[in-house]
Amino acid sequence: MRAILVSAFGDPDVLTVAELPDPEPAPGEVIVGIRAVGVNPVDAYVRTGQYARLPPLPYIPGFDAAGEIESVPAGVTEWAPGDRVWISTLGSWRGTYADRGRYPSDQIYRLPDAVSFEAGAALGVPAATAHRALFGRGQAKSGETVLVQGGSGSVGIAAIQLARAAGLRVFATAGSDGGRAAAEEAGAEQVFDHRDPGRAERVRQITEGRGVDLIIEMLASANLDIDLTMIGMRGRIVIVGSRGRIEIDPRFTMAKDATVAGMALWNVPAQERIAINHALVSALDQRTLAPRVGLTFPLDQAPRAHEALFEEATRGKIVLVP
Repeated sequence: MRAILVSAFGDPDVLTVAELPDPEPAPGEVIVGIRAVGVNPVDAYVRTGQYARLPPLPYIPGFDAAGEIESVPAGVTEWAPGDRVWISTLGSWRGTYADRGRYPSDQIYRLPDAVSFEAGAALGVPAATAHRALFGRGQAKSGETVLVQGGSGSVGIAAIQLARAAGLRVFATAGSDGGRAAAEEAGAEQVFDHRDPGRAERVRQITEGRGVDLIIEMLASANLDIDLTMIGMRGRIVIVGSRGRIEIDPRFTMAKDATVAGMALWNVPAQERIAINHALVSALDQRTLAPRVGLTFPLDQAPRAHEALFEEATRGKIVLVP
């Protein structure tokens, strides 16, 4: 099989193409021919060797993919060759940057015919992150107001769609005209320029001074201080991402009985993670979740895909095509 192999941690150029033996399934595993691979920021953090959890070297990167089942061993009855599936391997180091792989049945989920392989590869990490941030850590309820700080990325778009489907009023921020258009298309009622110093006042005006009930925060190192001025009484801020330190005034949390919570999918117990993924299957079937693909690259351009992860103009999920 053809795969991306990392033999040493470092810059994007450590992502190299390799020809490896075809995978042989263990009992309970199926072989999937991969048609599209999702690229996530966590892939880049692991690649640098600076992430909290690291795989043994060498390793195949990636946690998300979509494709078709090629072979099913005896004893596996729920799948058949030709079934369209999406893959989420978070919690293991099986890797998805390849043209085929072997996966246990609890890491694969049915992909509707109406959903492209590229969109299927945009599900796993981003949509599961959005779901847990909203309903696990954020305890979102119908009728509440949520602000998605960073609504044009793959997690933000999923959060907007899932929140709308659950009956929440949704605001979002984005840093470009195209990003704001993407957030509006996903279902945000109001989308603010995240560079606008007056956005907090606009949020307060629209909510008649109450503030929002929940903030999903993609870049706490830039926004947490202003988040505390926009959150309402007994509101919750869920930190999904941060790239450094920030100074805040804790009195803002005291005045509003506000909660600031962090989250990482690595911390989710396996059964909860599986339950989240099944909820995403339902959302796909109901067409309330529609992943947006931003950029696609051939598999051998994985280094360029990792560079694009942190470019301001990128909107939606980055996908590799084997």
